[in-house]
This record gives sequence, C-alpha cells and structure tokens, in this order.
Amino acid sequence: MSDYTLFYFPGNANIAAHVALEEAGASYELSFVDRKNGAQLDAGYLALNPNARVPTLIDHTLDNLVIFESAAICLHIIDRHPDAGLLPPVGTPERARALQWLIWLTNTLQAEFHLYHYPMHHVTDDAAIDAVRAKANERLDSQFAIVANALEQTGAYLAGDAYSIADAYLTMLCRWGGRMAKPPRTYPALNRLIDTVLARPAVDRAYQTEGVKLPYVA
Repeated sequence: MSDYTLFYFPGNANIAAHVALEEAGASYELSFVDRKNGAQLDAGYLALNPNARVPTLIDHTLDNLVIFESAAICLHIIDRHPDAGLLPPVGTPERARALQWLIWLTNTLQAEFHLYHYPMHHVTDDAAIDAVRAKANERLDSQFAIVANALEQTGAYLAGDAYSIADAYLTMLCRWGGRMAKPPRTYPALNRLIDTVLARPAVDRAYQTEGVKLPYVA
C-alpha cells in the first residue's frame, strides 16, 4: 500500500497537494472523484470530507489519518517530508513570508474564485448572477495585482530567492483565472512565475498525470 491516497478531480484545488507529493518523492496513489457526476456527494466520500469538495488526503502511515483543505494537506505533507524543501527553514523571514502568502492565497484569493466560478450559489435571483461574477472578476484582478507587485519586490519567488509551496499554490490559482477579463498571465511577474514553476519536473508530472492541459489555460 502507498503511504498516501489523494482524492482529486483534474485541475481542482488538489493540484497543489499533488505537486507537494511529487516534490517530496512520496509514495502515493490517486483516487478520482467524478465531480461532474456528483461523486463528491456520495455517502462514502462525505464520510471523509463532509464539505463535498476535493481534495482529501488519507495518510496511511498515521492510522489512516484523513485531512481536507488543500493548504492544510500541503502543510501536512511538508511536515512529513521536511527534506523536500517546500518551505524555508523554521524561524526565518523567508518562511514567514511563504506562510503569509500561502494563507492569503487560500483565505482570500481562492475564496474569491468561488464567487467568480459559482455565482449562482450566492444569489437568490438569477438576474444577479452576471453582476456577482463581474464584481468577483474585479476583486480577483485587484488581488492578482497585489501578489504580482509583491513578486516584483521579493524576487523570483514569493518567499524570496527560493521556491516554496506558496509558488505552486499561486500557480494553481493563476490557472483558474485563465478566462478572466485580464488573465493573471497579463502581469509580467506572474507570467514569469508560472513559467518557472511549470518547468519543474515534479510540477510537470502532477499536471500531466491529472491531464491538465498545457500551455496554461483554464
């Protein structure tokens, strides 16, 4: 048996965790959750993740520990594989920056995408759907501008000169914005980061395995 099982749907929030597993050289298997046919609502899956979302991770080395939330899964993998280099050393300014951006990405930027992609879940009047999506697009662009500006200040990566899981997470979210009025690649700093991250062998393996189309499109 593999050490981990990652429940996924191609290109969803699982891709960051998938990248982390590949970067760590971990022993894992994938379990497909067919969201298009409502498999995330099956009783068996809900018993693992009552949020009916992907990803979910089972750590078979820890008595089949079940974890949901993509950022939490990434951090757990990093804790279990500290030599993978997915976060700077504990107690350094670089680690603080990486954690700051990882939490911001999942708490702020990723949350806004639910309004953008699923505005119908946030209104009671269908006539308001387009307005909700338009406002979410506006807010997302302002958030991508913030992180692009930060990249201009910090250097090649969010934490500075070294790659971290925050960069993989941002790359995942940039893909989700591929059909925005102003796609994230429009920002030179984000464009550079995307190309740099996608060139990593571990990242390429994760994306290819999930069948995520490249070049980078939504």
